[in-house]
Amino acid sequence: MGVTLIISSWNYPLQLVIMPLIGVIVAGNCAVIKPSELAPHTSSLVAEIIANKFNPEYIKVVEGGIETSQNLIAEKFDYIFFTGSASIAKIVMTAAAKHLTPVTLELGGKNPCIIDADIDIKQTIKRLTWGKFLNAGQSCLAPDYLLVNYHIKDDLLEEMRQHLQKAYGNDPQLSPDYARIINKKHFDRLEKLLKAGEIVIGGKINRDDLYIAPTVIDSITWEDDVMQEEIFGPILPIITYTNIFSAIAAINSYTKPLALYLFSRNKTLQKQVIESTTSGGVCLNDTMMHFSLPSLPFGGVGGSGMGKYHGKASFDTFSHYKSIYKNPQWLDIDWRYPPYQGKIAFLKRLLKF
Repeated sequence: MGVTLIISSWNYPLQLVIMPLIGVIVAGNCAVIKPSELAPHTSSLVAEIIANKFNPEYIKVVEGGIETSQNLIAEKFDYIFFTGSASIAKIVMTAAAKHLTPVTLELGGKNPCIIDADIDIKQTIKRLTWGKFLNAGQSCLAPDYLLVNYHIKDDLLEEMRQHLQKAYGNDPQLSPDYARIINKKHFDRLEKLLKAGEIVIGGKINRDDLYIAPTVIDSITWEDDVMQEEIFGPILPIITYTNIFSAIAAINSYTKPLALYLFSRNKTLQKQVIESTTSGGVCLNDTMMHFSLPSLPFGGVGGSGMGKYHGKASFDTFSHYKSIYKNPQWLDIDWRYPPYQGKIAFLKRLLKF
């Protein structure tokens, strides 16, 4: 493609630079990297590593804040790879359009998680809570809300209480395995979302420590603020359903998510959900693990992004497949050149083959 601009996000600030960079390099491109200023220590580390290992004529890190990003996207690149929010993606795509620069946008969305009654409840909770509360929920692939079969809601909540205690102890704030919110701006945003519904697990917060406990909220309606935006934090709304058709209809009323999760042994239900919804990717009886497989292209659809990468898909994304036709000069058939009188019968016979 040429020279690629990589704009990274703060929630996995090393991984979300290196993974696309591998595809850029393997496909033969140069790169300018803009790490997130919200993770300044990692940004400095990335700049140091790249400067030590690569010639700046080929790969270079540019650190800075919003103004730096604005200046970069105003330049003419051959490709832009952006990871972040949908609101910033619109700005990036608008700037890219001025130069007709192609883009990959890795965004997020309200990833639904359907939990059927036909499950192994202990295994389900382990995999669900891992995916939701990893990195304190600050993952574009985290389950954003639960759609739970009403028959098992109480059992599910009880199992979740027990497992969270086992995973993070009586006080998750003291756990070495539980992360913090990135900054006070995002903390304040998340705190407002705690006002909806009824907190049935967690709810403890500490602004000075940027700590929000693993939290589950019940008695949620589709109109509550927590259901109007991607949460991107350790808050899990739970809504029950009695009819899978209504659950699917609710999912389809939102912007197409980056991921959809379904826990169920019922293969008919699995097929129904997959065929009746649209999402960047799907995990059956697990969360987030499809991201880890290089054989599976990763990316969103619609409001959750465009384009894909990982493994061979990264090579394809950062490559231009140039078609080349070569014809020897020692042979030339006269039938394609005018005048065509007397050649039509031959062409008709040829087309029959």
